[in-house]
Amino acid sequence: MSQNLLLPHSAGRSGEPAKTGGPLLSVRDLFVTFASEAGDVRAVRGVSYDLHPGEVLGIVGESGSGKSVSSMAILGLLPDNARVTGSIKLDGRELLGLNDKQMSKIRGKDIAMVFQDPLSALTPVFTVGDQIVEALTVHQRLSRDAARRRALELLDVVGIPDPERRFKNFPHEFSGGMRQRVMIAMAIANDPKVILCDEPTTALDVTIQAQILEALKNAQELTGAAILMITHDLGVVAGFADKVAVMYAGRPVEQGPVDEIYYSPRMPYTIGLLGSIPRLDATVKHGEHGEHGGHGGHGRRPLTPIEGNPPSMVGLPNACPFADRCPIATEICRDSEPELLAAGGNAHLSACHRRADLQSGTIPIDEVYPIPEIPAAELDTVPREQRAPVLAVKGLQKHFPLMRGAVFKRRVGTVKAVDGIDFEIREGETLGLVGESGCGKTTTLLEILELVAPQAGSIAVFGREAANLSGRERMEMRKDIQIVFQDPMASLDPRMPVGEAIAEPLRTHGWSADRAAARVAELLELVGLEPYHASRFPREFSGGQRQRICVARALALNPKVVILDEPVSALDVSIQAGVINLLDELRAKLGLSYLFVAHDLSVVRHIADRVAVMYLGRIVEIGDVASVFHEPSHPYTQALLSAIPLPDPRKERERERILLPGDLPSPADVPSGCRFRDRCFKYASLNAAEQMKCRDEDPVIVPRPDREDHAAACHYADALQVV
Repeated sequence: MSQNLLLPHSAGRSGEPAKTGGPLLSVRDLFVTFASEAGDVRAVRGVSYDLHPGEVLGIVGESGSGKSVSSMAILGLLPDNARVTGSIKLDGRELLGLNDKQMSKIRGKDIAMVFQDPLSALTPVFTVGDQIVEALTVHQRLSRDAARRRALELLDVVGIPDPERRFKNFPHEFSGGMRQRVMIAMAIANDPKVILCDEPTTALDVTIQAQILEALKNAQELTGAAILMITHDLGVVAGFADKVAVMYAGRPVEQGPVDEIYYSPRMPYTIGLLGSIPRLDATVKHGEHGEHGGHGGHGRRPLTPIEGNPPSMVGLPNACPFADRCPIATEICRDSEPELLAAGGNAHLSACHRRADLQSGTIPIDEVYPIPEIPAAELDTVPREQRAPVLAVKGLQKHFPLMRGAVFKRRVGTVKAVDGIDFEIREGETLGLVGESGCGKTTTLLEILELVAPQAGSIAVFGREAANLSGRERMEMRKDIQIVFQDPMASLDPRMPVGEAIAEPLRTHGWSADRAAARVAELLELVGLEPYHASRFPREFSGGQRQRICVARALALNPKVVILDEPVSALDVSIQAGVINLLDELRAKLGLSYLFVAHDLSVVRHIADRVAVMYLGRIVEIGDVASVFHEPSHPYTQALLSAIPLPDPRKERERERILLPGDLPSPADVPSGCRFRDRCFKYASLNAAEQMKCRDEDPVIVPRPDREDHAAACHYADALQVV
């Protein structure tokens, strides 16, 4: 699997279920209720579906919609306080009512599970080989040698390099992607009939995600299993699933064939989810975004956020649970909950009182949600070269010594976290910094924020070298450069009201209590919250609201540059859209410049003016976002872009994936010459002399001949359209 270079992403997926005979898994009227002090929590409220051999059903929805609980009910892994009713049949056999001993014979054999976090799912004190062998011998009468041979075969099937050596490794010695492949090997060990996948790619880089999805497809072809894919990523579902069930407030609100759900949605919640996703294939031509280096007038419509939050699952009223967030809700929506009924042909079902209006076109799908208006910034009309640089990084290096020994330590190597990078951000501009985990993005941010002399190179903020700042000047400079972190809950003190958290930087810089209180109220309104929210604690807010509070705190001192470290990666797509729109609006309103760090290239495509792609401590491609995304020149950028799933089933079936073998090398052992060559698909097609150049010469970043603001560090750079 890992050696494949160009692969059709969804071969065999036509958007129509390939039904053969009766269903393997049949779920009918599944209800799951948990007892709590506040009352009964109705986590799952009437889930029904059929899963046939070789079929993939994608279940999508926001956090708390009941996706994972419904899958745990199938496996009988819910806690004792769960009340489960309905019917779950596997190949005609009823599973509800079986005791734990009976279910243990089914789990891992007939139904397998791939969990979200493989490190938690694997036992840390046993080797991965022993754990796969155990999965085999529990359900099959195999000798130790036979089980070991089968385990090695499985490791090879899922793309683990050098299975003989890796068999003896422990889970902590594997990367996240390799651990997830081990979980897939364990899942298919006994040729299961059904594989349940609970967010199997959520915490992985897109290149590793592509490998995992390919491993799952190979596993399905090998076993003929049906797959239940639980995810919040509508792009993954578009290319991987045959059918889709969209869940909200514990029940499906729309389900049917993947093409019908994506192209003809009949439920406002589904329409909102699809409209809230940044699209990698957004229609922006070269020059529209980068003609003046600005973001306004780029022709892309803002994202469509779904306002509000999902309802509490305690004491749900007899009404449509989505009514308070729905832009087309009427009185009947607040008087009764709609049933899941036919909304078109081919088993397309919708739980919406207004499904007929959506189906007939009385309410056009693209007019269900009002498009937010984001004003253009004044700087958008100013050419980039006429704007002052606000942050300039040249030749930046950050190396860490690799030490060994408990008492007498000695240096045995060097970790080259950042190994000489250059970029510049100008007034009103957003630079997206992207790359896999471990490429040096976060280290770069920390070096910039420290505002001291780096190990090598220079950092200039507003034209002033950080190395030349005095202590007082550094303190003053910190007002102008602020950061928003990835996890808003970890960024806020849970014991401190949010008003105090926002006021903290103001007090640090000598603001009076009255002046700070007025500024806090102003900031809360600026980010779409209410002034009275200042007295509440972080736990009383949703994830998106907490991130807005973090944005308000970053803006407290009127900074000119805001560093955004994965600011939306922990949010549901519907909430993510509102935060992205907010950042766009604040950039225009306040004239901010952003350094936007992310692994989601679709988000970067939407919000950035320019993009820098990092690999193993170096920037390998940089330029105007429209040019880089439309015609990437470096093979690594091409692989990154091809790995991003599109929320469009037809496009996904037509695309080719560039699968990179293996994982990112260690920055303590950087390859000679081109550091990307061991994973480069282009390297294999070069002649001996060209390969020698890649092995011996470290490529420098040079502009493309036809575009000055687009450069790549590759000896044989060549533009390739992959989206």
